[in-house]
Amino acid sequence: MKPGRRDTLIDIFDGHLIDGQEAAGMTIIGQFRDLDRPDMFVWLRGFDGMEARKNALTAFYEGPVWAAWRDAANATMISSDDVLLLKPAWPGAGFQLTGSQRTAVPASEKRSGDNRLSDSVVIKIHHLRPGAEADFASRFETDAIATLAEFGARPLAAFVTEHAENSFPRLPVRSGENVFISVTAFDSADAHARHEAALASFPEWQALEREAQSCLARSTKTLRLSATSQSLLGR
Repeated sequence: MKPGRRDTLIDIFDGHLIDGQEAAGMTIIGQFRDLDRPDMFVWLRGFDGMEARKNALTAFYEGPVWAAWRDAANATMISSDDVLLLKPAWPGAGFQLTGSQRTAVPASEKRSGDNRLSDSVVIKIHHLRPGAEADFASRFETDAIATLAEFGARPLAAFVTEHAENSFPRLPVRSGENVFISVTAFDSADAHARHEAALASFPEWQALEREAQSCLARSTKTLRLSATSQSLLGR
């Protein structure tokens, strides 16, 4: 994002771009402020498959809603190509959005960025060695999820890189990536900090992390996020 323009983009996105994208056939899952990077906007959207992705993106980016708002949206951004193409790490590992809905929020709260009504959503990006996806995902599903929940996290979803060809090359995605991504929620940023401190002193968790090191190509990246008023996740 250009410095100081994040809330402008959020106003445009939440106020004008969600309905048009969903009418084109995609699900807008979550929009977030990055708590550690004031000029970073993070968002998630989902599709029924790669062909459905192509059709939905074509319909939206060639349609009237994007034509009306693209100049204003693009004016807030330095770059928009930090994109990961993902798929559920195992059957059922995607987001469970049944019953989720966006609620009307007063304009003053939308614009303020007040996150007192929001959970803290944490995304961890684990960069994996080639061929390590299945082993890492299996360990996470069988060993890590229960421990994370025991220490106060609410696991929401887990994903791995989708290696299929980008079905809409007009929107670049990061190439050469091989990642496992976990998404968890906490009652607050403070609750997340307490969770991390507790795990750091739990021997069984430390053993799991040591075992997982053999799967990693480089350090894990953590995103601490606060949902916007119109995000399905984190409200």
